[in-house]
Amino acid sequence: MIAQYGYRDGSGTYYISIDTDLCDGCADLETPKCIEVCPSGVFEVGEDEIDPFRDEPVAKVREDHRNKIRFSCAPCKPASGWEIEKLACVSSCPKNAINHSW
Repeated sequence: MIAQYGYRDGSGTYYISIDTDLCDGCADLETPKCIEVCPSGVFEVGEDEIDPFRDEPVAKVREDHRNKIRFSCAPCKPASGWEIEKLACVSSCPKNAINHSW
């Protein structure tokens, strides 16, 4: 399933999507890659909000960042010439489970 964290307003649609079927919370690592590389501390690992019966943890966007994701992710997104695949959280995910909508 795809978990989407973010919002839509008059200036655009701003979401981080995490494919919970692919994400395993970097179970084999002490610190998940998305947490390690994010300068704004947007990610956390915990219970799957979409599938509460799932045993494995998944990455998700912290509650305090969900309504300001556009601004939280700004340090990684230059004003022009950026590509989603080159964002730190997207490129560091070993399972290719993270994507941005803008």
